[in-house]
Amino acid sequence: MEITLVRGDITKMNTEAIVNAANTSLLGGGGVDGAIHRAGGKQILEECIVIRNRQGGCKVGEAVITSGGNLPAKFVIHTVGPVWNNGTNNEEELLRDCYINSLELAIQHNIKTIAFPNISTGIYGFPKAKAAKIAIETVSAFKDKDKLENVFFICFDDENFNIYNELI
Repeated sequence: MEITLVRGDITKMNTEAIVNAANTSLLGGGGVDGAIHRAGGKQILEECIVIRNRQGGCKVGEAVITSGGNLPAKFVIHTVGPVWNNGTNNEEELLRDCYINSLELAIQHNIKTIAFPNISTGIYGFPKAKAAKIAIETVSAFKDKDKLENVFFICFDDENFNIYNELI
């Protein structure tokens, strides 16, 4: 498995799957979630509604999958990152779970290339350097990494890109 760092827009990634930093409702929101829903079109929202009706949304740390709609990616894996609360609510473990559960879902769907945004570092307030370290360590240690070809970390802003670049 190769890890690749990209400065850019995750909605433009031509990977088999992209990961959406979703909210528990799965109905879209701000940041990367809103961008993915806008670029992917109504098909993603319709599939999210079906999942929501079946299981009541998506819990923090868990992941679900939909098609990519109008995106270049065939699939969107929606994961709900934790809101940072000074590290007092198991946020680090929940963030690890986001990466692990997303990768496990990718393996289940025979996905070999996947792109991650900087989960929980926007409005959810997770410290960017801490989140980047968790992301890289979790992906690097993933038990089935030999079943993946390439994992991309997509940084929309220079700050996250520089943090990831230093760590990688």
